[in-house]
Amino acid sequence: MRKLTLIAVTALSLTACQHETLADATTPFEMQSASAEYLTASSLPVTTVSGAITSNTTWSGVVELDGIVTVKNGAVLTIQPGTFIKAKPSAANTATGVLVIARGSKLNAQGTSSQPIIFTSYNLLDGDESTTAKPGDFGGVIMLGAAPTNKPTTTVIEGLSGVDYQYGGSNASDNSGTLKYARIEFAGYDLLAPNSGNEINGLTLGGVGSGTTLDHIQVAYGKDDSFEFFGGTVNASNLISFASDDDNFDFDFGYTGTISCALALADQNSTHSQSGSNPDSNGIELDNDGTGSSASPFTHPVINNLTIVGAGTSSFGALYENAIHVRRNGKLTLNNAMVTGYPVGVLLETVSGAAVNLSDLSFTNVQAYGYSFNFASLVGSTKSALTVSGGTATTLNGGMTQPFFNAGTVDLGVRNCGNFFASWTKYDFSIVE
Repeated sequence: MRKLTLIAVTALSLTACQHETLADATTPFEMQSASAEYLTASSLPVTTVSGAITSNTTWSGVVELDGIVTVKNGAVLTIQPGTFIKAKPSAANTATGVLVIARGSKLNAQGTSSQPIIFTSYNLLDGDESTTAKPGDFGGVIMLGAAPTNKPTTTVIEGLSGVDYQYGGSNASDNSGTLKYARIEFAGYDLLAPNSGNEINGLTLGGVGSGTTLDHIQVAYGKDDSFEFFGGTVNASNLISFASDDDNFDFDFGYTGTISCALALADQNSTHSQSGSNPDSNGIELDNDGTGSSASPFTHPVINNLTIVGAGTSSFGALYENAIHVRRNGKLTLNNAMVTGYPVGVLLETVSGAAVNLSDLSFTNVQAYGYSFNFASLVGSTKSALTVSGGTATTLNGGMTQPFFNAGTVDLGVRNCGNFFASWTKYDFSIVE
């Protein structure tokens, strides 16, 4: 009987043009833990951690998180390269496998291209090929800092409750540590129900400052967003979001940092978020806040070298919403971007049915393809084609030989910036008899 095997490749090489082959993508959630990487880890002793970490601590090997583990009181958590972190299975509707770096504490997690730090499903580390990883098997990683947001500094990060989980402040250069060469797989948790507003994402960043380092991070098969930035000034580079359920990149509450080299790649066979039975998954979702207020600072990320690839056919593209959705008084600076495979490439709207204010945007070399609209405005309930300075229509493939994950060999080399498609991020879905 055929089954799919998940092999996470961790070769040392970084080449200018990498390829990803897909032998069979019809049932991606039959992925099994048969690679040497996971099998080796499954035979190692497991250290179980729970509760609060209040003094400097180092993790290595395989670590199991029992519930919500919070690094607080100024402590530093160091995670050695090659460490695997998983959740301890728990009852339904109970957050587990959540790592929180509280405001004032730090994470020192510096993996390498050959030994990334891997937050993953416990089903990939049990040595049993009959078990299957699924979104939500791991809770997520949350980093909280004291950088500015447009919310009160007593605001608690969504998905959690209590004073330990407040974020924001006045220190734009606040340092929450380093997360580098890391994979976060099968994460996500919803406290109430889908789209309840109480979700934990793959990587959640609340008020994180520019003294923090985020580099070479991949979030794959998440239950909610892959990356969400709640305010803060942190910069990030070499980010890959793969097969997210909801949004790939979500910006709220006054985030003003810079993202350099980012990829969102869809798997049409993954799970897909809905709102009122309508598709709700976006490549980027960007709001100033939930009401579209004029609270300062405005949400205004600068994104350089961005690629968003959805589905290769309009029927599967209909599972998604927009490649980029800027709304509710959000602002965006976007340089050198290509988006394709969504119903709308770039959708712009404001608040209360008002006309789009193009001065909120700064686009340079932004190429978009959408099955319905390449660039569009939404005024009230009316969606219309829109001309945006710095934005041009592109073809479905966006100049790439084969950008779509479900259509055979994926070739994103033309969109590679700074060799950020490192081989540690690659997944080879092989058929095993």
